[in-house]
Amino acid sequence: MASKNFINREINWLSFNDRVLQEARDVSNPVIERLRFLGIFSNNRDEFYRVRVATLNRMKAYKKIDLNQKREISQTIKEVHQMVGDQEILFNQAYDDILEELAKNKIFIPNEKELSVKQLQYIEDFFKANVRSFLSPLMLDTVSGLVHFKDKHIYLAVKMMSSKNLRKEKFAVIELPTDELPRFITLPQEDEKIYFVFLDDIIRANLKRIFGIFGFDSFESHSIKFTRDAELDIDSDLSKSFLEIINESVKQRVKGDAVRFVYDKDIDPKLLKRVLLKFGISQADTTRAGGRYHNFKDFMDFPIPSSGFDKSLLFPDMPPFQHTSFLDMHSMFDIIKEKDVLLHYPYHTFQHLINFVREAAIDPKVRAIKMTFYRVAQNSKIMNALINAARNGKVVTVFLELQARFDEQANIMWTQKLQEEGVRVIQNIPGFKVHAKLLLIRRKEKGENVYYSNISTGNFNESTAKLYADDSLFTCDPVICDDVNNVFHLFESKYIAPSFNEMSVAPFKIRSFFMQMISREIRQAKEGKEAWIILKLNNITDTKIANKLYLASQKGVKIKLIIRGICVLKAGILGLSENIEAIGVVDRYLEHSRVFAFANGGETEVFLASADLMTRNLDHRIEIVCPIKSLELKQELLDMLSIQWNDNMKARWLHFDKINEYRQAKPDQNMIQSQHEIYSYLKNK
Repeated sequence: MASKNFINREINWLSFNDRVLQEARDVSNPVIERLRFLGIFSNNRDEFYRVRVATLNRMKAYKKIDLNQKREISQTIKEVHQMVGDQEILFNQAYDDILEELAKNKIFIPNEKELSVKQLQYIEDFFKANVRSFLSPLMLDTVSGLVHFKDKHIYLAVKMMSSKNLRKEKFAVIELPTDELPRFITLPQEDEKIYFVFLDDIIRANLKRIFGIFGFDSFESHSIKFTRDAELDIDSDLSKSFLEIINESVKQRVKGDAVRFVYDKDIDPKLLKRVLLKFGISQADTTRAGGRYHNFKDFMDFPIPSSGFDKSLLFPDMPPFQHTSFLDMHSMFDIIKEKDVLLHYPYHTFQHLINFVREAAIDPKVRAIKMTFYRVAQNSKIMNALINAARNGKVVTVFLELQARFDEQANIMWTQKLQEEGVRVIQNIPGFKVHAKLLLIRRKEKGENVYYSNISTGNFNESTAKLYADDSLFTCDPVICDDVNNVFHLFESKYIAPSFNEMSVAPFKIRSFFMQMISREIRQAKEGKEAWIILKLNNITDTKIANKLYLASQKGVKIKLIIRGICVLKAGILGLSENIEAIGVVDRYLEHSRVFAFANGGETEVFLASADLMTRNLDHRIEIVCPIKSLELKQELLDMLSIQWNDNMKARWLHFDKINEYRQAKPDQNMIQSQHEIYSYLKNK
């Protein structure tokens, strides 16, 4: 993507993560939430290295690309490292500021050298009772096979010394047992002060109890961490099932090439050299000096004390509420048959969807249930309801995407569990991922088959539904339900593409759908009619669609983009995109819904979708775009888009010349924080 008309995708993604870092630095946010934003930022950055930087490294090493492409990739990698380094400085400043703010609120995270005698005794007892049995130190002088140490895990590199024999020194590595123990341990309160200590520091304070028996009495320890290439190398062995292939590929992921090796900047150079040698790391561009602690993603789950805690240090409570259509005890089938219902998570409770599947599982009129899953909650109530439906004699079919990155292992587990209970599980479509979120229920009513559907922009996942802002349509519309049924036929019929009535389905039609809709707005503009487009997305990276939007802008179509993540399109440039405005909103909830609105000369059309405008979504995934036919629901979505567009507290400009600049309220404007406004808007309805 070397065109001057587009922003580099990788750099643009880092700009998105910078918006997350802005939230961590924003003093108007409660201090514990700022700490959690640091965790989100850190987790995002790890995944960026595991996927995007790893892909750049693979491309750079590919023998068939030309020299100019190699130079462009090398320049991108260089810019990435520079930008990450600049962000790291701001990250550390934010962390220091947060620690100061926590201290003002009598919350402390001391290291092992700052603990009182009483606290040291507590963590010694805790170490003996809870930590020691999980530790398996590896002596660097004798151990081999460190090349495949785990991705994302934290290790302490330890230097041991003896005051009696200065020449006697040894080096070891200890893996932190964060799979078995929490990263943060709560210490007993003292003088109404709340204390937490890193698991790292509990181990540091007890190194003598690990290595003292060998005559060492002085110790240094420094954190190190790997980030590895997360792409799966899919085996083509036809004798294996796809489930076996994915399972083996996930296991191989821990052996992926190191794309980032982070170490404590204060580490002894001799110890660092020994570690690099043992781990087989020689590329200078993979190593990065960092701070005392790594894996700040653990701050996403920072513990909340059970007592003596000021709740103002957290976001104000915004509990999900019931949709007014589902308040009474009537059958949900009866309600949905009367009218379409649209839920908006996390404002509305996800329990409605669980209740719908549970009702279907025991309803004697229900004959069959079909559902797609991309990411499944660890303890999924929906999965349990589907299992119950199968036990009750319903024909249950599930498409479970085994290639959902980082969720493969959980999806494999659920596949096996569903199959054991008699659920038919469709595991893959060769060459494509299934990203559409669909539920279809067939019910026998007065001797006729009647279909009910749920079409969602987000995963059927009760965990993410508490944090991700998504839209979920319940409908009994026979045309839409027929289209949903045809998507499932696509999975079941050797992937022969069926025809669709009103839904657009990728990889067959969503690209052409967008081109046609944009062309129609261009025609409306030429005829002097109302012509505008509003797109709410996670990402827009497809250059063909972007070029079409540029053309529409040049023909007078007003375009508003609300993009949470990557937007390679340059908005607001005279002669190219002066009629395009773009903002991004980052707040307490992750904006995940995809909503498309087109003026259509005054007869506005609104659509929900599972797809972003990315080449992979349009050409290599099963995705859907579904029209909203109810005038009431159409207006509801337009109102919500308007509220978000007018956000002047958490919205940032995505224009090339002022990227991530906060959108300021005008003197005559009220302050609008869109997620709070949407919560009130929906609750008042």
